Order: sequence, then structure tokens, then C-alpha cells
Amino acid sequence: MNRHQSKGFLKIYNIILFSFCTVFFPRLLDTLGAPSIINFVHFITVPLTLIVALTTTKNSLLKQIAISNQLLFGMFALFTTMSISAFVNEAGFINLLVDYLLLAEPYIFLLVIVYMQMSVEKLKACKQFLFTCASINLVLALIQKVLIDAGLLYANGFDGTDGAQGVFFVSGAGNYVSTTVSIMFALYYFKDKLAPMWLKTIWLIAAVTQLIVSDSKQIMITCAVAFVILAIISAKNINKTIVYVTFTVIGLLIFIWCVENLEAFAAFQNGMDKFEEWGPGGAGREIKTAPFRIATSYYTSPLNWLFGLGPGHTFGRMGGWFMRDYANLFTPLYGTTHPASADAWDALWNNWIAVESTLYSPFFGWAGIWGDLGLVGLGIYLYLASIVWRKLCLDDLPKFFMLMVFVVGLIFTQMEEPGFMLFVALLIGLQWQEKNLLSRI
Repeated sequence: MNRHQSKGFLKIYNIILFSFCTVFFPRLLDTLGAPSIINFVHFITVPLTLIVALTTTKNSLLKQIAISNQLLFGMFALFTTMSISAFVNEAGFINLLVDYLLLAEPYIFLLVIVYMQMSVEKLKACKQFLFTCASINLVLALIQKVLIDAGLLYANGFDGTDGAQGVFFVSGAGNYVSTTVSIMFALYYFKDKLAPMWLKTIWLIAAVTQLIVSDSKQIMITCAVAFVILAIISAKNINKTIVYVTFTVIGLLIFIWCVENLEAFAAFQNGMDKFEEWGPGGAGREIKTAPFRIATSYYTSPLNWLFGLGPGHTFGRMGGWFMRDYANLFTPLYGTTHPASADAWDALWNNWIAVESTLYSPFFGWAGIWGDLGLVGLGIYLYLASIVWRKLCLDDLPKFFMLMVFVVGLIFTQMEEPGFMLFVALLIGLQWQEKNLLSRI
């Protein structure tokens, strides 16, 4: 890399890190008094980062160019499908734009990372940046827990358990998002051969501590289900399958013992008791399947099966929250709503278990994509995800991260939480860059 290329890389490198900060820290800055519009700045910075990367960076590596082209094609196909859905359902252009960015932003950011030709020094710098961001999130969450319990910090009515939200302070399910970020980074960091074992161990213990004190039952379920799916996928490798099954059984036994014997795990017992309501005819199953009954009740033509009810009209983050909480911003921009969202809120408030836990929310990622975009939109999104799975997930850890995203998409709208999704994109992108770099040395 010559001097001119090095200078150009440093420029785009700084832009990448800045754009990530605009995604990862705005909720915290909003809580500290910044204008709420700061939560939307990343809708500008992330796409601009992609434009700068593609127009100013010269890449001669055919593998990176090929993967980048596939991601670009997938994102174009998603935008085309969403545009058809918006046209069919008379959704506002702002709905199309914002909903597209909520879904495509992680892939945009991942494309930028993949397209870059990183040196060993820049990869180390990126990993150090990632370590710093993850550490800020973890430390803040643990401090928030202590301060809220001591009555020294107000968290919009949340107690110390739900209020331990790290950089996602204060938001509806910030404790789950923050904990997921910490657990993912702990696993990523523990695998880093260059990091000192004592620091990796401290980080892992601290992340597990955050999981316990924040009562993040969802994350336990997410990790367990993702791990089982990974074991099934790895069935062709009998040795690997045996290891995964053994770890799953041991982990489950340890967890059950902790729930039954340790006070710190008492909240998990309460959650397990409620989980029985998921059974046939239970309140959990009724509310979790409500989106499919609600959406189809508004279908007026076969096109709805193919393209849904329109971007931002149903059970995703935009339909569930943005159009309601930021009506003063989106209404003047001709944002549109749909009664399906209101019906889902009515169903939630009339279901006791959904009110008590987001685990049973009718607003969740996969329901939102299907409700908004139909079977075609869902298929295109899965195709886009498959590119990442096939081309960038070169070992089990990034696959495990993607499976975690798949599972949380069945629970809540975490798939449309930009800070979380771009953090996952950064994890997967840096792992791929490291593998790619090693293959060139």
C-alpha cells in the first residue's frame, strides 16, 4: 500500500468508525440531553460511508469485489421489492426510505468493511476500537444497575434490573440489547489468540454478570436455541456435533442447578414458570401468532400475500414505534400508517403475558418483515442474509452470531435496532477480514 493509498484508507477508516459511533451511542446521548433527532443521524452517515468507500477506494482483490457485488445486488433487490410493496399499498416514501434503511443498514455497513483492503495494523486498530465500544457498554450497564438500585439514577421508571442498559440507556428493551452485545463480544474476544487470557476471562465473567443482574432470560433462550441449531447444522461433522451436544447438556444442567439453588437466578425461575403459558391454548401462543391473523384479515388481493401491507405498516419497529413516537417528524413528511399496527397494540395490551414480557410481544422482526413486505420481501431478505452466511461466515462463531440474530428476530424487534445490528456486522466483518488477511500472508 503506497503513501497515497494509505492516506486514503486512513480517511475512510476514520469515516467508518465515526459512522459506527453515530449508530452505537445516540440513545445514550439522547438521554443525556441531545436533541432526539440524533437517533436518526446514522440514516445519513452510514449510506454516505458506503458512497465514499466505493468511490474513493480502489480494490483489486477479485474475491472482495465479487462479494461486494453480490451484497449490492441483494440490497438493490430488497429496495425494488419494498418499492413495489409501497406502491401497491400506497405507503409514504418516507416509510419506504426509513424502513429500507432499518433492514439494509447492517448490510451496507458490512459491505463497507468487506470492501476495504485492511493491513494488520488497521485490523488491530479496528479490533481495539470494537473493544473500547463494547467495554463502555458493559461498564455503563453495571454502573447503572448499582446507581438505580441505590436511588441515585432515574431510568424512566425502570428498576435496576431493566435499567441496566449500557449505551442503550434509556429504551424499552435496552437491557436485552445491551446484554446481547456484551455476550457476543465476550465470545468474540475469548477467541482472540492475541488477547491476554486474564483479560478475556475477566471480560467473560463481567458479561455473564450483566446477563444475570439484568434478568436477560431472552438472551439465555437465544444462545441455547442458536447453539442447538448450530449443532444440528454441524451434524455432518460427528466430532463437532458430539462436542456441541455435550456442552449443551452440561450448560443446561448447570443453569438448572443455578436456578434452583442461587438467589441471583430467582428471576429466571419466574420466567420459566410463565413459559408454561406458551402451551396449546396458552396466552403466549395466542399473542405470538396474532400478527398473522391480523395481517391476513386486511388482505384485499393476492398481491398482499406477495408484497404484504406496505413498509412500516405492520409489526416492525417503524410500524410499531416510529410512526407513533415520532409522529411530529414523520407526519409532515407524509408518513403513512395502517390499522394493523393499532390492532397489534390492542392485542398486546389485552394479553397479560405480553404486557409482562417482551418475549411474548406481537411486534417482532420476522413478523414485521413478512407483514410489511409479504412472502417476496421475506424471501429477498433471507437471500441477502444467505450471502453473508455463505460468503462471510467462514467458521462457527460468526454463524452462531447470525443464528442469534435469527432467534432474536422471533422474539422482539432487535433485528431493527441499528446499534445492535451494526455491532454484529462489525463483528462478522472483522472476523472475515482477519481470515482474508491471513490467507494473503
